Amino acid sequence: MRRPAFYSRSPRTPPPAADDAADRADASASPEADGTGRAAPPIVPATPAKTGWQPGRRSFALLIVLCTALVAGTVLWAPRPGGKALAQKDIDAAVLRTLQTNTLPSPAAKAADIIRPSVVRVVSYGEEKNTPEAKIQKRGRNMAKGKPPEAPNDGGPSGEFERGVGTGVVIVDKGVILTNLHVVAGADKIKVTFFDGLEAVATVTGVQPENDLAVLQAQTVPDDLIPATMRSTADLRSGDQVAAVGFPFGIGPSVSAGVVSGLKRSFRSPEGKQELGNLIQFDAAANPGNSGGPLINMDGEVLGIVTAILNPTQQRTFIGIGFAVPIENAASAAGSPPF
Repeated sequence: MRRPAFYSRSPRTPPPAADDAADRADASASPEADGTGRAAPPIVPATPAKTGWQPGRRSFALLIVLCTALVAGTVLWAPRPGGKALAQKDIDAAVLRTLQTNTLPSPAAKAADIIRPSVVRVVSYGEEKNTPEAKIQKRGRNMAKGKPPEAPNDGGPSGEFERGVGTGVVIVDKGVILTNLHVVAGADKIKVTFFDGLEAVATVTGVQPENDLAVLQAQTVPDDLIPATMRSTADLRSGDQVAAVGFPFGIGPSVSAGVVSGLKRSFRSPEGKQELGNLIQFDAAANPGNSGGPLINMDGEVLGIVTAILNPTQQRTFIGIGFAVPIENAASAAGSPPF
């Protein structure tokens, strides 16, 4: 960036004294100056009376004052006899000691703090499912509550069965929420719980089956609801740090950290009913209940929506491979692709 030009504040008009001196010089050179036709002797301007200050002395005195101050400052700041000047290694040692004696939050912790107000717990109610995933979720919820794994479902507030628990992320402050379609498909009632504890009934306003996505609209929202910030995955690379935030087995919000393991992956559901493509593969721990939650970068920005985990067995638990739908696809499900 070019520096703007500096302009002097001095006046352009020459001082009047210079013009008067020139007029006197012209008058002295005129042949008629003395009335005899001879040139009058030159008029020598009178020497100004000496005063305490003359032109140039003020600047010289100011220079002396500045030099004196500079010398005094050098003496004051100079190392005292026996003192030791700070070297770079001394500065490095002080910084290292500060880092060792002060606990700094991890990047994942800072990212989770940013996204947490936008994460919601999604619960679907209706007839109890008899699928392997539903059974695993039920056992996980029971164990988290200190109950036997096969304890009967207590049901929801209205006596309905809690079919499943998932996660959602707010993308518009009026209560627009992204989640997985398999979390809410076939539910008689959907409830979401916001960060401040407010529970609200939600309805499905849009679906994108090819990406297992659903858009919810909460009927009631907190006054200070904060939507998540979405980030394009165009520059995402394998090895980038990510975190998954959600409610595994209904516990949470829980945070797990890892890295992007790969891009443009494909996944086929265990039943073989559907194949998803263009997925983000990651190794941050995810389990039943994380579905629909955000996959974020270390700035707390949403890169994708967690949608599946890969496990060759029938356990449906995490072994190190999870998948997320890129946020570009997820946002388009809401009718507002951001990039």
